[in-house]
Amino acid sequence: MKNKFILLGITLATLSACKTASSVSSVQLVDVKTQKNISINNELKNDDEFVKIIEPYKQKLDKEMNQKISHTNVDLTKQGDNSNLGNLLADYTFDGANEWAKKNLQKNVDAALINIGGIRTTIGKGDILLKSVFEVMPFENEVIIVKMKGADLQGLYDYYAKTQVNNPVSHLYIETNNGQLTKTLINGKAVNPTQDYYIATSDYLALGGDNMKFFGKGESIPTGIKLRDLFIDYFKKTPEVVVNNDVRLNFIGKK
Repeated sequence: MKNKFILLGITLATLSACKTASSVSSVQLVDVKTQKNISINNELKNDDEFVKIIEPYKQKLDKEMNQKISHTNVDLTKQGDNSNLGNLLADYTFDGANEWAKKNLQKNVDAALINIGGIRTTIGKGDILLKSVFEVMPFENEVIIVKMKGADLQGLYDYYAKTQVNNPVSHLYIETNNGQLTKTLINGKAVNPTQDYYIATSDYLALGGDNMKFFGKGESIPTGIKLRDLFIDYFKKTPEVVVNNDVRLNFIGKK
C-alpha cells in the first residue's frame, strides 16, 4: 500500500512537470528593443503651452511665499544644545499650545518639547519670508498636548540624560553631569510626582518618534493646530524676532 502511494506521488509530479513544460513551450518570446534615455537637464525644452497654463498660478504662489512676515537681526541657527532657533520655536510651541489649552481645557501648559531633526534648516539674518518657515518646517505635524503624571516625567528626564541630544525645550531645565541627572525643573520648580502636567509637543513625538517612548504613559490631546501654521502666526505677531539664548539643556561633561 505504501509503495502505491509513492508511485501515485511520482505520477502526479511527472504530470505536473509535463504540464509546466507544455505551458512554458507555449509562451511566445518577443523582441525587446532598447529605447533611448531622455536626460532631464537644461537642454530639455519646456512645454510652452504647459508653461502658459501654470504661469499665473506660479506668480501668485511666488508672491505669497516671498512676503515678509518678520525680521531678525541675527542668524537663527539650530546648532548647539540651546540654539536660538530651537529655543524660539519651542517657545512658540509652548505659547500656542498654552493659548489653546486655556480656551479648550481650562488648563495651563507646563512645558513644551520639539525635536531638533524636525527643524530642517536655518534662517539667515534679515527679513523672514513665508517660504522661510516652509523650509524650516516642511512637515504637516500637529501640536499635541500630552497629559502626564509627574512621576512619569522621569522618563523624559532619563531620555535626555541618556541621549544628550539637543531637542529644544521650553519651560524645562535639564542638567546632567557625565550623563547623570543632577537637576531637573519644570516651570522653575521640582516635579510633584502626583500632579498632572501638560506637555506640548508634536504628533510625531507623542507617538514615540525619535524613541520618545515616555509619552506613551500619558494621554494625548489633539489640538488640530499645525506646527508650521503656529510658527507662521507667531512670526507675524513679532515684527522683530527677539532671540532667547538662556540655558535649558545643560549637559556638563558631554562628549
